[in-house]
Amino acid sequence: MATKTINAEMLAKMFLSGAGNIEAKKEFINELNVFPVPDGDTGTNMSLTIMAAAKEVAGIADFDMVSLAKAISSGSLRGARGNSGVILSQLFRGFTKGIKEYKEIDTVILAKACMKAKETAYKAVMKPKEGTILTVARGIAERAIELAETTDDLEIFIPQVIEHAEYVLSQTPDMLPVLKEAGVVDSGGQGLLEVLKGAYDAFLGKEIDYNKITPNTSKGSLKLGNDVPVDIKFGYCTEFIIMTEKEFTEKDEKEFKAYLESIGDSIVCVADDEIVKIHVHTNDPGLAIQKALTFGQLSRMKIDNMREEHQEKLIRDAEKLAQEQANKKKEEPRKEMGFIAVSIGEGLNEIFRELGADYIIEGGQTMNPSTEDMLAAIDAVNAEHIFILPNNKNIVMAANQAQSLTEDKDIIVIPTKTVPQGITAIINYMPEMDAKTNEETMLEEIKKVKTGQVTYAVRDTHIDDKEIHEGDIMGIGDTGILSVGTSIEETTKDMLLQLVDEESELISLYFGQEVSEEEAEKLSAEIEALYPDTDVDTHFGGQPIYYYVLAVE
Repeated sequence: MATKTINAEMLAKMFLSGAGNIEAKKEFINELNVFPVPDGDTGTNMSLTIMAAAKEVAGIADFDMVSLAKAISSGSLRGARGNSGVILSQLFRGFTKGIKEYKEIDTVILAKACMKAKETAYKAVMKPKEGTILTVARGIAERAIELAETTDDLEIFIPQVIEHAEYVLSQTPDMLPVLKEAGVVDSGGQGLLEVLKGAYDAFLGKEIDYNKITPNTSKGSLKLGNDVPVDIKFGYCTEFIIMTEKEFTEKDEKEFKAYLESIGDSIVCVADDEIVKIHVHTNDPGLAIQKALTFGQLSRMKIDNMREEHQEKLIRDAEKLAQEQANKKKEEPRKEMGFIAVSIGEGLNEIFRELGADYIIEGGQTMNPSTEDMLAAIDAVNAEHIFILPNNKNIVMAANQAQSLTEDKDIIVIPTKTVPQGITAIINYMPEMDAKTNEETMLEEIKKVKTGQVTYAVRDTHIDDKEIHEGDIMGIGDTGILSVGTSIEETTKDMLLQLVDEESELISLYFGQEVSEEEAEKLSAEIEALYPDTDVDTHFGGQPIYYYVLAVE
């Protein structure tokens, strides 16, 4: 008997199954990254993105298509990490726009939603490149539209869409020479395929292991396995009343609820004339308190530890500290301009702070921060104009997404692709100039920076006309792999030969946590001898994975 429609509960199970499948396959997807670096992270980023949405879905009490669409779209949008994660979130955003108005979806609605997903994702990428996840999404959409004209049976429709997605993915090496040279298909496209395959498993009624998907609310009614108890995700039941000092508008209520959803669950926000009643389960009551203090004084505060093993003293201390910080922040006038920088090590964090960064997001290469991380940083910086320095090409899209979600501050993303570019950008900030002038200056100055990064290969491959073996040392420049060898020092110097020219004036060397100060100073002296007309500055960066990060200006 043909299956012609899917209801909200079935679609939720399919989505959770897709999330579970990509979570299980993330390491396999990571290994498809073209560069054999130890931080290849497409699978990790896509998994974390979809799992953020899956936890929202698992927390829905009463399923309907509207609430499901909102959970998928909002959860993935805020949880998006890396370019692949942001693109995946945009695919979900477009898809949910196509389904949210229906109680059940058939092949025609599904096909149109797939097309909407493709269109939304393509619009989000400034320069769409074929041979990527976008190509696979386009193939899925086009095949879905074709099939919807010939069949209304989802048991025929879904497997044929997946079959075509597999075919398109297999063609990606012919569209991107770098994939063919490395002998892999596109990792993002593979991730999207794994989502579809997982969803199809649930459609067929296969038993799915949902152990890694925990609901974002204690009211979740979707069964996630054999009634296995789940650890409490948010440990503090936080309640208080806000004595409002100004009108608490519908917009205020909506935005405050959205903020509470970003830090917890089980949310109640009820406004009545001059008071607002708040209830939230969260791991950081101070964040809820701090935000609430922007609307007025608080009373009847109550914080209960739902995990019970923490000491009450810690709760009181955290509450007291949060209130002190909130009051201090509230008293400070909003400054004109502020900086948020993504950084990758203790030493580099300190450098950014010394240069004036207001907020450091740690993560960078080894763990791309999410859109939600960006939004939390934006909320913490009390400035009218906020410059974000992503310092990694894989974080720029998440920063742009956070920019689009912020209404009360002017967010300016300087698309720095490396930490040295970020340092150059903030060094060239001129406090006496306006935000626009500073933006233009930074954009111009970061073009003058040439970056090199030294790390090791995690697998054998062939790329950029170089034969690379597992364990080899690689010098990676802005355009690709510049040098390969067995010595960290010699590979670094070989890379510098390709970066330094007669116009170079400064070489900045940032050594990582695996390099001693003595080793760094020795290499610095050798570089000074090689380039006597160029200044060489050596700094402790403390970054993992990368022995050296260097800049040539």
